[in-house]
Amino acid sequence: MASKKALLLLPPGVEEMEAVISADILRRAGIKVTIAGPPGKDRVQCSRDVVICPDTNMENAQKEGPYDVVVIPGGNLGVQTMSECPLVKAILKEQDSKKGLIAAICAGPTVLLAHGIGFGSKVTSHPLHKEKMMAGGHFKYSDNRVEKDGHILTSQGAGSCFEFGLGIVETLLGKEAANQVKAPLVLKS
Repeated sequence: MASKKALLLLPPGVEEMEAVISADILRRAGIKVTIAGPPGKDRVQCSRDVVICPDTNMENAQKEGPYDVVVIPGGNLGVQTMSECPLVKAILKEQDSKKGLIAAICAGPTVLLAHGIGFGSKVTSHPLHKEKMMAGGHFKYSDNRVEKDGHILTSQGAGSCFEFGLGIVETLLGKEAANQVKAPLVLKS
């Protein structure tokens, strides 16, 4: 079986916990994660001033696809940037057209709303974004910490990062693989 590939989008202002924990969980499972920042940026300042060096930029990452999952962290400034970015829209439309997994956490699901991705799906988000996600009737809303509906997987926020990452692993590699990654992390059940 070919190794699974993930693309994690990292514009300035993303929530660093949601980006790093997601990438870490996926890499622990043996998934090749490409962390992609904006063109011309070798360092990205996140929402709490943590600086992360992406592997590449989004333009180059798009050329390295296809990916088994595209991951969208939250963070208000990062989400605003992704919601207005034609390249992010193209990446998501391509992933959506092949029913490839799209995973968004915290404010990240609002990027799906902005680009018309996953309409009709059951989603969750950070509770502060519930009204926005419900407006227009494009989604069914869930208060679950992690929600998966078809090829759309969403989660509520920094406190649900581990569950989110493990949900991606389970979707791509199965429950046993997710349990193997989870065991040494000493998470509450």
